[in-house]
Amino acid sequence: MLHLPYTAWHLSYVLIGAALAPHLHLVRLGATVLAFALAVGVGAHGLDELRGRPLGTAIPSPCLLAVSLAALVGAAAIGALGVTRVGWGLTGFIAVGVVLVVGYNLELWGGRLHSDTVFAAAWGAFPLLTGFYAQTGTIAPPVLVAAVFAYGLARAQRVLSTEARFLRRRVRSVTGELVGADGTHHPLTRQGLLQPVERSLATLSWATCALGIALVLANVSR
Repeated sequence: MLHLPYTAWHLSYVLIGAALAPHLHLVRLGATVLAFALAVGVGAHGLDELRGRPLGTAIPSPCLLAVSLAALVGAAAIGALGVTRVGWGLTGFIAVGVVLVVGYNLELWGGRLHSDTVFAAAWGAFPLLTGFYAQTGTIAPPVLVAAVFAYGLARAQRVLSTEARFLRRRVRSVTGELVGADGTHHPLTRQGLLQPVERSLATLSWATCALGIALVLANVSR
């Protein structure tokens, strides 16, 4: 049920945010990554499948709910332990994170949180900001600019993934052709439309992960 490339992509924002801190605390980084892996990886995907069965799994609803809740509780517990090191400001990030995961994936409040804007903020900018705050206990101007980068990249991901899901799940066939300037004819197919979108998503996924790891290594080696 977990889409590991997407999960790793989102976790890389945590690495980028943490690596922007003047001094990197590896234990805090590991705890932050684990908390987001539970919340964004397990909890979010479980609630998403519970809400509308987009993947069409046969996993019983009580099982999905139990696993998702356990993951969210685990993430919140890790955050609560971090409060003793980082400060009470971290509780705000914990609360916002829980609201975003539950509200977005269960489409609460009439689906108001289930939008491209919220996705980009919650799965892009928020992990980056949290990663930095968990290291420093504060938010600096440079990390706000980095959060804009994460928001923009996550917004692009959302646009591409929405198109990919539409082609995979809701389109059975495609008819038509492209006529080139030289008069050549290129038939349109479902796979032909889907392939460049999926390749772009895969490339952006591993490239963002590489950036996160590179920044962490650069910080550690200073």
